[in-house]
Amino acid sequence: MMELESGDVALLVGTVVDFAGVTRGKGVPVRRLTTFHESGMGASPSWNVFCVDNGIAFTSTIGVTGDLRLRLDPDRVRRIDTGLAWGPANFHNQDGSLSPLCARGRLAAIVDDAAGQGLFPLMGTELEFTLTTLDGERLPKTSWAAYGMKAVVAHREFLVDLTRTLEKASVWPEQIHAEYGEDQFEVSLAPASPVAMADACVLTRILIGIVAARHDMAVSFSPLPWAGGAGNGAHLHLSLARENAPLFGGGEGPHGITADGGSAIAGILAGLNDFLGIYAGSVVSAQRLQPGSWSGASACWGLENREAAVRFLAGTAGNPHGANVELKIVDPSANIYLAAAALLGSALNGINAKLALPAEVGINPADSPGKDVMALNTEHAMILKALEHSELAARVLGPDIVEGVAAVRRHELEQYADKTPAEIAEAVRFAWSV
Repeated sequence: MMELESGDVALLVGTVVDFAGVTRGKGVPVRRLTTFHESGMGASPSWNVFCVDNGIAFTSTIGVTGDLRLRLDPDRVRRIDTGLAWGPANFHNQDGSLSPLCARGRLAAIVDDAAGQGLFPLMGTELEFTLTTLDGERLPKTSWAAYGMKAVVAHREFLVDLTRTLEKASVWPEQIHAEYGEDQFEVSLAPASPVAMADACVLTRILIGIVAARHDMAVSFSPLPWAGGAGNGAHLHLSLARENAPLFGGGEGPHGITADGGSAIAGILAGLNDFLGIYAGSVVSAQRLQPGSWSGASACWGLENREAAVRFLAGTAGNPHGANVELKIVDPSANIYLAAAALLGSALNGINAKLALPAEVGINPADSPGKDVMALNTEHAMILKALEHSELAARVLGPDIVEGVAAVRRHELEQYADKTPAEIAEAVRFAWSV
């Protein structure tokens, strides 16, 4: 705090992510940091069920009465711009206890559950975004080369500024590069404990928005900024260790996977339909989850298989972080804390149930005889129904969170029911921008 007070910081903003995946926040003068941490700032429980169109999706436990407190995590506070500092917050009840609606707190509890079983997870993320003009149109250009140096040169001032800004805020990107889609870029973050990873993801999105504005651009984190175009993902990587021994390497299974590592992968796959409404439940998410788009639209796993929902990365000389799994179906409309909680909770469920590792799919799933069985559900109403009726989701996330997410996503379904895919994409293009 002394560092903030002795600098130029005037405003301190604490953020939470609601069930629609939108970052919300409250600000205080920096001198009130201690109060923000110890007592918190008031917020209606309805903050959790705000919708992308600013509607409110009330549930059986969330209405017009009640009050929660946003309590700042002072250990994660960062100066992020001239006069401005940021930190993540948790939802607490008035008596100081953690609210069952708190996504960040739920993730922390699952990490604690894992530690109680002697398991220690690390997570990383790959965050894709699309640059636009300030009024939301495509940027002018003569052509676009996927992953091309042309894009880096054309946007070098933005990319250099972004790199410096991220590292100044103690966010450590491992890669920053042009992506496949027009005006699309990706920032990959280093592995960290799950809560720290999710915090860093939220901060990175804020900083991308700040830097883009400095260069007279806007940013879309929509899963599909333009109908028929390339989608944005927010892939999650997971590694697990017990007593410093990795579960995804050094074993006798395929590619060195241990028995528990195989069960973890099996658990993730078994929970895909239960948690699809968490990972990719927005009104545009299904448009991204299409075969041939490298979005992981098939419920299977495979070594470096980018069409599989679970891509396995072996521990090789080319992978210094060691063996891990990547869940490709997650997109930026997800609440990152809940997506991480669902991923870790599914893996733990697989280990505890001693689920058997399914057969690997080593080809394009679309070319497999079992392609229809592996195809993920893309019907919005059915995705929400699966989430609502999932015993696993209720156990991992809690019934209040499950009900809230389903209510928010059902609001989207009803709000845009009469719109075309192009109209929906345009309507929510900046819903998840910060």
